[in-house]
Order: sequence, then C-alpha cells, then structure tokens
Amino acid sequence: MSGSKSSPTSSTVVSRSGRFSGGPAADVAAFSESISFDWRLWRHDIRGSLAHAGMLARIGVLTRGELKAIRSGFAAIAAEIETGSFRWNPALEDVHMNLEAELTRRVPAGSKLHTGRSRNDQVALDVRLWLRDEILALRGEVAALQRSLVGLASENASVWIPGYTHLQRAQPVSFAHHCLAYVEMLARDDERLAGTLDRVNVCPLGSGAIAGSTLPLDREWVAKTLGFTDPRTGVPRVSRNSMDAVSDRDFAVEFCATTALLSVHLSRLAEDVILWATSEFNFIRIADAYTTGSSLMPQKKNPDIAELTRGKTGRVVGNLMALLTLLKGLPMTYNRDLQEDKERLFDSADTIRACVRLMSAMLANTTVKAEACTAAASDPLLLATDLADYLVLRGMPFRQAHHVVGAVVAAAEQSGRPINELPLETLRAKSELFGPDVREIFDLRRAMERRTVTGSPGIREVACQISDWRRRLSMPAPRGTAKRRPRS
Repeated sequence: MSGSKSSPTSSTVVSRSGRFSGGPAADVAAFSESISFDWRLWRHDIRGSLAHAGMLARIGVLTRGELKAIRSGFAAIAAEIETGSFRWNPALEDVHMNLEAELTRRVPAGSKLHTGRSRNDQVALDVRLWLRDEILALRGEVAALQRSLVGLASENASVWIPGYTHLQRAQPVSFAHHCLAYVEMLARDDERLAGTLDRVNVCPLGSGAIAGSTLPLDREWVAKTLGFTDPRTGVPRVSRNSMDAVSDRDFAVEFCATTALLSVHLSRLAEDVILWATSEFNFIRIADAYTTGSSLMPQKKNPDIAELTRGKTGRVVGNLMALLTLLKGLPMTYNRDLQEDKERLFDSADTIRACVRLMSAMLANTTVKAEACTAAASDPLLLATDLADYLVLRGMPFRQAHHVVGAVVAAAEQSGRPINELPLETLRAKSELFGPDVREIFDLRRAMERRTVTGSPGIREVACQISDWRRRLSMPAPRGTAKRRPRS
C-alpha cells in the first residue's frame, strides 16, 4: 500500500472554516498533519461515512439519488486506494478531510456528508472500528501460538526437563508442562482482549464535536449497521454521554495495557527459548529458517526471532506509558493532543501481532532434543523434595524431614557420590525411617506418576491438560491421547 501514501497533488493549504482569512503557515501545517499515519484508517472512515450517509437518507437530509452517488464515489476512491493510485494531500491534514474533499470533488452531494457529525466523533468511530478488527485478528493469532505450544507439548509429553527457580535446578517437570504454562498465560491474555473488544464495541458517532446535534439523527440505526451491538441481545450499543464519547480513549489504553502484558509473556517465553537453544542447555533445535548467523563467526546460529521479540517488549510497554502520559492532564473534552494516540496504538498493534505470528511459526519449526533433556532431568538432586515427602508419609513433620534431607545432600557432597547412590546405612544414620524402598524415590518416571494433584506435571495430569487444550483450540486429537480424567 506504499503507493497510497504518495505525495500530494497540490501544495495548497485548504482553510476549513470561514472564520479564518487564510490557511495555516506551512510549518504549522507540516507540524499538525496526521495523514502520514492515519491514512491507514481509510477503510473504516469510508465504512463509517457510508453508514452515516445511509442514516442521513433515512432522515431526509440526502435523497436516494445522492446516497447512491456517494456510495459510487466512495467505491471508486476505495478502488484507487487499493491499487495505490490515490494521492493523499498533506495540506488536508488527515484521512477524514482527504476522503471527504475528494468525494465532494467527484460527487456534489459529498458536501452534505458532514451534516450532523464532527471529526471529533468521526475519528473516535474510525479508531474503534479499526481496533475492533485488530483485536479479532490478534485473538486468532494468539490462538495459533497456543496451538504451536500445544503441538510441541503433544510431541514431547514424555520428555522430562529440570524445572527452575532462581534459574537453579529445582524439581523435574515435563517439557509439555512447561509449554502449557505459556498456553495458560496466553489464555488470560485472550480473555483480556475479549473484554477490551467488548468495551471497544460502542458507537460514538452522533456525539458531534461535544454536544450532539439538533438534527433527528438515528444513532441506533448507525450503530446496528456498523455492528456495534450487544452480542447476546443484538441491541445497538451507543455512547451515553457526548462529551465522554469524543474524548474517551480508555479503550486504546486498555488495548495497549493488554498488549504490554502479552508482550511480557512473549518475552518470558523468548527468554526460555534462548536459554534452551544454548550449547549449555541444548534442549531444543530451531530450524535454520528461523535463526541467523554471524558476520564474523561461521559456527554461530542465533535465535534472533526470540531475541527481537524480547527486545520489542520495551516499545510495546513504552507505548502504554506514552498513552497514559498523553491523557493524564487533558481537560474535557476533545483536545488536539489526542492526535498523538494513533501512532502509539498502531505501533502496539503492529508490533505485538508480528511478534505473536513469528513466535508461533518459530515454535512450529522447533524440535526438542530428548536425550539432552532426559540427561539434565536425571539429576537425582531434583528429587530431594520427593525424598522429604517419603519421610513425611512415614510420620515425620515436614520441617524435620527438610532438615534431614538437607543433611543427606551434604553427606552426598562430602562423599562425592550422587544422592541416589549413598549406602542405606548412610541414610539411616540421618533417619531410621529410611527403608530399602527408598531407592524407588529416584526413579524419574515413577516420580512423575506420583504427581497426581490437579495442575501438577504428573504424567496423567499433563495428558489430560493436553487433551483439554486440543479440544478448546479445535485441534485434532493425536493417537494415544489419554481421555480427560473426570473432576470431582
């Protein structure tokens, strides 16, 4: 669409009002224009204008012939924008004036189109329409990322890795369980996006510049035509206060806040991917198409997609801060400061959607190195807490069991032996509750089978979670997937 942002056909600055004897100075016009970025609202501006025109015809402001001409005029303009032949004029400041001026040049009835509306409620409408489409697309992309994670989990449900706290080995978990942790995070992000979408879906058109209109505007008809309806009842949803409607950008802040948290989740996932791809961890292999090399070191294979995703979190979080700061001191109602909201909003949407798509594709092209994972997870110290539980099940208070196992770990370190190879006599010297069956504690598979608590990384529990997520994400169930355990 680069052609649609081409240079203006005229350098003439058009005065918008009879109040002024001439247009603004050239440097003022350059400083105040927004067409360089708000041109991308053109589809939504035309859509809103067509609905407004339809309503004006219903109340008798436009004739049927004029409405038909306006529709044809906008169709021709839209076709030119699509092909890149339309010339945007910075002298007309923004997308609204560019489209209306061009329509009026072609269709005389276009001069009636602004009846009963202001650019204040017009831009509020356009941004809501645009953001509604962006949220719907982003939710689909988040679901695709979840599918990539669930797919990776399904393929590696029997692969164990160390779980970490403080980036130190803690307890064993399945690789699948680790992936599903991010699926849960993304589910919360999707819920927040759904809530944001609900609050976006309110029509402000008809609020005018600040105080509505004396004309008999049918706001509910416009809202219904544009899809601003209650999803349960189909009742049109219109803003209830004209002053709030034109100055409200809560929905934009909420979207930026939601995407900021989503980007933080992606950054955490990216950090795990980066660590797993190192030679030190060696848990995964990312396909060549989703890595880069070094200009100097020929052996390098860098996880740039993950690194860039981690880095771009800063700009998404920064956009939220910029928008909050923009709004914090504004008096009622519309102020020109609000022009600054779009670049922040556009950048957050563009950045987060790109990150979600690329992370999804990268994970779909990632393989797990099962042998390296199993070797790391076979560290018997990962089951030290299981050893304490062994004593608890034989009647020892946990605090005491924790102390005893700590002494066992110290004895293993002093002897230079792994904890699972200490003689039974050494263990019994710490507690007589240790019996010959204590060796079973260090069988990793049995240890994972013992984890039956809901939400744990136990074998059956993870299988049930995978099955549940595949169902929720409309993924076909793979062969051999365990049936979901009924909940009490």
